[in-house]
Amino acid sequence: MAKAVKANLKMKIKGGQASAAPPVGSSLGQHGVNMMDFINPFNDQTKDMMGKDVTVHITIYEDRTMDWRVVSVPTDIRIMNELGIKKGSGRPNSEKIAKKLTDAQLTKIAEEKAADMNTQDVPAVKKMVAGTARSMGVEIEA
Repeated sequence: MAKAVKANLKMKIKGGQASAAPPVGSSLGQHGVNMMDFINPFNDQTKDMMGKDVTVHITIYEDRTMDWRVVSVPTDIRIMNELGIKKGSGRPNSEKIAKKLTDAQLTKIAEEKAADMNTQDVPAVKKMVAGTARSMGVEIEA
């Protein structure tokens, strides 16, 4: 029989730098799990991504055990890094970012993100990345 799920959490944490401070401590503590059972393995697993924002999905069960998986750097952060911008547009439909994302850059980001998606079809992942870019006010060069 499957364990009963108590909570599903999703947090952005800097790779290799999880600590008992918020958001980790406060989020895990309220569900009664031992946060060090998460912090030490997370820091070991993400030491190669030191300082980069990574998303982690944590499933907490009724018996106070947990499973978690690390998702690589979010798509919006990858787009900003690729274009060298600090943030997206506050009004993406009317104010566009001056820089455009080329098809080569789009393909590169899609190939990196394919491991985290529910498909390995790179053209489908490119469409998802392009949607994220458009929602940031970034135009795609054909």
